[in-house]
Amino acid sequence: MAIYRDQILPFLIHHSMRQKNLVSYRARIIPAAEGRVLEVGIGSGLNLPFYTASVDRVIGLEPSPKLLSMTHAAARDVSTSVDLIEGSSEAIPLNDGSIDTVVTTWTLCTIPNASRALQEMLRVLKPTGRLLFIEHGRAPDASIRWWQDHLNPIWKRLSGGCELNRPIHELIQSAGFRTEQLKAGYLFGPNPLTFFYEGSARPR
Repeated sequence: MAIYRDQILPFLIHHSMRQKNLVSYRARIIPAAEGRVLEVGIGSGLNLPFYTASVDRVIGLEPSPKLLSMTHAAARDVSTSVDLIEGSSEAIPLNDGSIDTVVTTWTLCTIPNASRALQEMLRVLKPTGRLLFIEHGRAPDASIRWWQDHLNPIWKRLSGGCELNRPIHELIQSAGFRTEQLKAGYLFGPNPLTFFYEGSARPR
């Protein structure tokens, strides 16, 4: 599941796009992180080069041991302090209010219980903390949603648990966050796969 999310999923979604388009998303969102950062689903560490000196430490949470070994290698090439934890975002092994920034990129689509994971992110965030996210999910157009709903059972089986039709913004708000910034829209490629959300949210 995690390998699919981190490596194959971006390729399929952006099959008509160059990797630099993914880089532009990371370059817009990740530099806003600060303080003690929890990256949920850190994968193979593709976000690590985009953290700035405003970050004291990155704690990477990842369920895949194989991807964590790749992140260990990536962490050697950056100046940011990185700690890695093998575990689930549905039960984050950190204290309440201990994190300044939570980062999630192309991750919420594959977490079995995304609502529970978001509640856990809220729990570990400080009251003044912030959630930064880049995700794909449910489209606003009825015709596209029809395709997402009908393709989702097959897509989910083929894609290691990724779901096309999760209402990302609604899930974030329902977990107890208030949206601070939000950009959403279609990227190049098949519309059922390419409706994206990027932005930030804070605890209510």
